[in-house]
Amino acid sequence: MDEINWEDEVLKSDVLTVVDFWHERCPWCLMLDPIIGELAEEYGGKIKFVKVNVLQSLGNRRLAISYGVMGTPTLIFFCAGRIVGQVVGFMPKENLKKILDDMLQRHRDCIEKSTPLEI
Repeated sequence: MDEINWEDEVLKSDVLTVVDFWHERCPWCLMLDPIIGELAEEYGGKIKFVKVNVLQSLGNRRLAISYGVMGTPTLIFFCAGRIVGQVVGFMPKENLKKILDDMLQRHRDCIEKSTPLEI
């Protein structure tokens, strides 16, 4: 995932989208990665998970800066192109599942009450 496909993959997504801002030298990111993989399988079809390596390119760094990412890992939750939540740092799978369930409810509310963004 990078800034080139950001609009299509995140801002225009019709499902709750979780963006994982990470990098390969972050030990907490590496610990979170398999948990994200498991959750992506468990929530398949309901939640889209995408990863942005903040050290991979200047464009990815710009994306992170534009969304206020100050540390990794940072998970930002999007509904119809809007931020509906954010989590910074590592957390156990069960804690993250509770947050995802809450975000799914927020996503339903967001979709019901949203008007399209002009992108």
